[in-house]
Amino acid sequence: MGVEGIVDVRTKVVAVGFVMICGAAALLVAQGSGAPAPQGGRGGMGGVQVKPGEACPPGMTEVRPGRCLAPEFPPPSIVDYRPRTTLVVAEHLVPAAKFPVIDSHNHTTVNASNIDQLISEMDQLNLRVLVNLSGGSSPDSVKQKVDFIRASRHPDRFRVFANVAWNGAGGPGWAEKAVAGLDQSIRNGAIGLKIAKDLGMFAKKADGSRLKVDDPALKPIWDLCARLNIPVIIHTAEPQEFFSPLDNSNERWLELALFRDRRHYAPGEPTFEDLVGERDRMYAANPRTRYIGAHFNWYGNDLARAAKQLDQLPNLVLEVGAVLYDFGRQPRAAREFFIKYQDRILFGKDSYQASEFPYYWRVFETSDEYFDYYRDYHAFWKLYGMDLPDAVLKKLYYQNALRVTPGLPQTGWPR
Repeated sequence: MGVEGIVDVRTKVVAVGFVMICGAAALLVAQGSGAPAPQGGRGGMGGVQVKPGEACPPGMTEVRPGRCLAPEFPPPSIVDYRPRTTLVVAEHLVPAAKFPVIDSHNHTTVNASNIDQLISEMDQLNLRVLVNLSGGSSPDSVKQKVDFIRASRHPDRFRVFANVAWNGAGGPGWAEKAVAGLDQSIRNGAIGLKIAKDLGMFAKKADGSRLKVDDPALKPIWDLCARLNIPVIIHTAEPQEFFSPLDNSNERWLELALFRDRRHYAPGEPTFEDLVGERDRMYAANPRTRYIGAHFNWYGNDLARAAKQLDQLPNLVLEVGAVLYDFGRQPRAAREFFIKYQDRILFGKDSYQASEFPYYWRVFETSDEYFDYYRDYHAFWKLYGMDLPDAVLKKLYYQNALRVTPGLPQTGWPR
């Protein structure tokens, strides 16, 4: 069983500490700090007094303004605390999207062993087209994937994007080779370019230095995409808290504690602002190239910043893959944003798990309140529905993608 199966935590509350200690340990902490030992919650309250704005000592929580108290019993960890909610609210499950959907961000390679199951699941979800962004940097790899799709009984249900191998950029002949390879991949049937997070974070220039997203050596790639009229979907950086220390204030503590390779706060690593700054400058420097900001450019937690970016960059659209937890915890603000920028947002899921798509439909289509997200280590908070209008749903689900990515099947869609 994988980690996700082991860590099956369906409900959490923000108040639970990340490194929980028992009440007895809290006594020692308080005594060691010179604060009076808490006396429990009976009678005169007891506990420890703190100054305004000061945090409670470890293992304690504020029970009155400025008064901290430790639990009488050893508290559960963030992994083990699974409270039963007593809230009774309306539930409107949405197993199939209201309108047909184009998933513009997926990484599923269709082949003879999985195509029948995929089609069955996609039909049940009302998922019309699945776009595989992992076509590969080899034109032959792209051709193999595209040829299989075209020869199958479902040639209009799948599409493929190409990739570029970034290591060595700036070296002799790199640009010519990369441009020729991408050009051939498009001739072989790819309909766009996907840039993974290695660009900016891990890829190296020919001289061994970090390859920045806005490095001038990459401009021939952006120019080719503009000339070929293909979109570039780019994953730069990671969620903001992945670059913050792993402490009790980090809202992504559990995920970072589970997955070592998602921690990016070591000395010498680029910061979140380094990476998104490079990416955003690259957008602005290439106005003729059409970009899709994967994962909402990691600005789903700051919609004002996302709005400012869209206002300044007409060549940019955003995609919602793997950041549903940000929209579902601010449904009113997110609804207003999606309505205002209804022509600038595409649907994407990222990881293909058939059971997870309905959470997206429920957030986008209903006004339901206080329901679970599908992965607790991503978000231990609850989701709320945005209740988007039909006209906005159609644009989000398929109309915007058809405009942004000309290589998608253009016929057979509802008006």
